[in-house]
Amino acid sequence: MASAPSVPDTTIKATSNPIFTHKYTADPAALVYKDKVYLYAGHDEAPAKREGYVMHEWLVFSSPDMVTWTEHQSPLKAKDFAWAKGEAWASHVIERDGKFYWYSTVEHAAIRGKAIGVAVSDSPLGPFKDARGTALITNDMTTETKINWNDIDPAVFIDDNGQAYLFWGNTTLHYAKLKKNMTELDGPINTIKLPHFTEAPWVHKRKDWYYLSYAYQFPEKTAYAMSKNIEGPWEYKGILNELAGNSNTNHQAIIDFKGKSYFIYHNGGIQPEGGSFRRSVCIDYLDYNKDGTMKRVAMTSEGVKPAK
Repeated sequence: MASAPSVPDTTIKATSNPIFTHKYTADPAALVYKDKVYLYAGHDEAPAKREGYVMHEWLVFSSPDMVTWTEHQSPLKAKDFAWAKGEAWASHVIERDGKFYWYSTVEHAAIRGKAIGVAVSDSPLGPFKDARGTALITNDMTTETKINWNDIDPAVFIDDNGQAYLFWGNTTLHYAKLKKNMTELDGPINTIKLPHFTEAPWVHKRKDWYYLSYAYQFPEKTAYAMSKNIEGPWEYKGILNELAGNSNTNHQAIIDFKGKSYFIYHNGGIQPEGGSFRRSVCIDYLDYNKDGTMKRVAMTSEGVKPAK
């Protein structure tokens, strides 16, 4: 991986939603590690009024309290995968045994369509390098649809017994087990049928329940399902987040941090040029009912207060 010039870290105080206003940020993924939250986002770079995504790199921010954020040097670019020709779409980072694995959506250079790669680092801030030298998932591995962007939006979950799972997809939701090395599939690719699944799966667990949230319909709301088993069956529970203002897409990350639950998403809220191709990350609280179901997210302009 080619080294980039060092860029000083920048501190940002997020006093409202969207939390960052100096850059357009999209498709958030979040990792809690050693009393900090690491927020990974795609970088929307489309010029004003241009239709279509322009995304070359991912960004990383860290925070001890969900309000004071430090922006670090970009730890990964789409073309850091030598087999890819670009497009830094949605991604997910997870820690295992002291290493950090970054599952990334890119455009494959030789196989038609989107693909999922894996990068690895010894630090949540990177730099990350290709862990395989080849794609983990390519478009010719899934044939349920004819589109060439159905292998996108990876989300990884490690169950209590140590088994890791990869979820991904567009219009068809796929999942597969991962080997302990986190860079190879461990068995067949399976599918999950959920109402109006579009994309953006995210899996988390609370108490005895597994939650699978996802982008629903288009323009996208966020819906979710619950299960007592990571491999299902999944029971659809309804809408979790309404249409995110001025953005056709709606991509979420869900974490617990210092005693509270958070719903991290994007909208097109930075005006006058914000929109579906110039998106911005927001954070609001997530609450649960006594039966374990999630309450609908209240999207706010104020955002969240510092976590203590």
